[in-house]
Amino acid sequence: MTTPPIISTALTRLTGVSHPIVQTGMGWVAGARLVSASAEAGALGLLASATMTHAELEQQIIEVKERTDKPFGVNLRADAGDAAERVDLLIRHGVKVASFALAPRRELIARLKDAGIVVIPSIGAVRHAEKVAEWGADAVMVQGGEGGGHTGAVPTSILLPSVVSAVDIPVIAAGGFHDGRGLAAALAYGAVGVGMGTRFLLTSDSAVPEQIKQRYLGFGLDGTVVTTRADGMPHRLLRTDFVNGLEQGSGLAQLLPTLRRTLAFKRMSGQSWPALVRDAIAMKRASGRSWLQMSQAANTPMLLKAGLVDGDVEAGMLAAGQVVGLIDDLPSCEELVDRVVRDAAAHLRAAAAQVIEPTEGASDDIAHASGTR
Repeated sequence: MTTPPIISTALTRLTGVSHPIVQTGMGWVAGARLVSASAEAGALGLLASATMTHAELEQQIIEVKERTDKPFGVNLRADAGDAAERVDLLIRHGVKVASFALAPRRELIARLKDAGIVVIPSIGAVRHAEKVAEWGADAVMVQGGEGGGHTGAVPTSILLPSVVSAVDIPVIAAGGFHDGRGLAAALAYGAVGVGMGTRFLLTSDSAVPEQIKQRYLGFGLDGTVVTTRADGMPHRLLRTDFVNGLEQGSGLAQLLPTLRRTLAFKRMSGQSWPALVRDAIAMKRASGRSWLQMSQAANTPMLLKAGLVDGDVEAGMLAAGQVVGLIDDLPSCEELVDRVVRDAAAHLRAAAAQVIEPTEGASDDIAHASGTR
């Protein structure tokens, strides 16, 4: 039985979900099965569309709607060549939320908002949050350096409060969250909820192969590494033998494997060479990558597919947040969300019980000391 609402925030009111928890859009992981289970549990599930063709995305949206009538969202690549067509798809199917891995163009935000879709870009810096807030985004998700996949260097404990102070729109915290204590801490920082990736990957509802989930559970807090050797961008991954090999190998040795992965990605995506080039140009413009980095871009989706879908850790990589070292079980999404929100509520009540309410005469002194008067 789904837990009734316990904590109400701007996130729950904005999106219509029961609990201030977001299941983030993880490529090859966040498909219809996981997203619908997250939505049924009362969280905001996000379909990861970056690894899907346009037709696959539409099929996945339809499947989620067949599985649940709860709100859900789709994570889009703002720099994709067909981003506008994918926005049309969301509008046509009445998807509740559009999230973005990079800042979407102003006109895309406007089209989505005109259609009544909530726009939540993910950002990694204060200036990016300020930009999308000015362009009309409804909220932002802030990922600190503890998060898995492509990540930055600033920890959530520093990045989150700086963004909360900089913008007037709701801020969702991501990077390092897995339990109720984390949700309570994020709310205390001023966030309206948390996004969790690795924690939802490690549920019984996740389609990741069981033997891969067990591999994840075997890693400690030192089990991840941030490397640029996959595609030239900082990427937090499990420290497997394959990733260690990437770290120790030469760039020259990766040329042929990178070419093979690029060809495999072209076949999988069904894109023509001109379309791939246009995508690369758009990605370079949006992310600031060098042309050398762009030549490695296909490594990430293909290496993640090998690890997370095919279950081949000898030829693939596994994205993971540092929090993997604190996870030791595989609950259902319903069990996970239930215990996170109940535990968070208990921690918030315990914290509130420690606050000493000032007497009438002391309130002016406290206000003066805090600079609020």
